[in-house]
Amino acid sequence: MSDDATFEEGRETPLDLGAFDPDDLAVISALAQDSVFPATEMRWEPRRHRFALLINRFRWEDSGRERHGPERAQAVLVAENVLGVASQGIDRRDADTVLSLLSVTFEPGEEGAGHLILTLAGDGAIRLAIEALEVRLKDVTRPYRAPSGKVPRHDA
Repeated sequence: MSDDATFEEGRETPLDLGAFDPDDLAVISALAQDSVFPATEMRWEPRRHRFALLINRFRWEDSGRERHGPERAQAVLVAENVLGVASQGIDRRDADTVLSLLSVTFEPGEEGAGHLILTLAGDGAIRLAIEALEVRLKDVTRPYRAPSGKVPRHDA
């Protein structure tokens, strides 16, 4: 028998959200905050103009946390219309490197283009040059109890 929670137990459904403007992106950023992922789970597909991350997302929206404890779910964070990718503070070859996502923001440019910035803990960042804002966050697994058993904290 598994100790993992189910969406049915929480009477909640998996997330499947899209963002086409900065206000929508702020919602996705809040729900993806404190996600963790190995550096090896980043995919840049230049021919498809797509960048994707497989993340272990903390379920900030979970209203049943007091009942069953903190949970995470694996999710895919996908940016479309990506023209280029740059990063700093990340060694993508190190399979043991685990990154923590702090925020996802948009820096507008001309005619809908701009940069999508994924800010990581420890001064790391991923900068995506995009021709139009289109981001999706979709849960791909059932929730599971957070291995730490704790809610992420940000001490000042």
